[in-house]
Amino acid sequence: MATEFKHLVLVKFKNDVVVGDVMKGLEKLVLEMDTVKSFVWGEDIESHEMLRQGFTHAFLMTFGSKEDFTAFTSHPTHVDFSSTFSTAVDKAVLLDFPSVTVKPPPAAA
Repeated sequence: MATEFKHLVLVKFKNDVVVGDVMKGLEKLVLEMDTVKSFVWGEDIESHEMLRQGFTHAFLMTFGSKEDFTAFTSHPTHVDFSSTFSTAVDKAVLLDFPSVTVKPPPAAA
């Protein structure tokens, strides 16, 4: 069984950034890239500030393999978007890892 590869990003956007515009660009990028198996994102609304450490948004991309992830990150469209994205971000944490599934999501009905 092949191991999936995950790309997890936690970000704090700069105060003057229109997050909706950034997310439209990110969603467009992900939808155009066949190597991305799934993409989810959200804004933290529950954590205490002390626990959040300033981060407000989380993004999680799933790839079929590390090679697919590498192809995604080196693709010219991603490279262009990354330069724009990085100017909108105050701080970020990125984790890229082969995933271990302990409890898979239920199959769609």
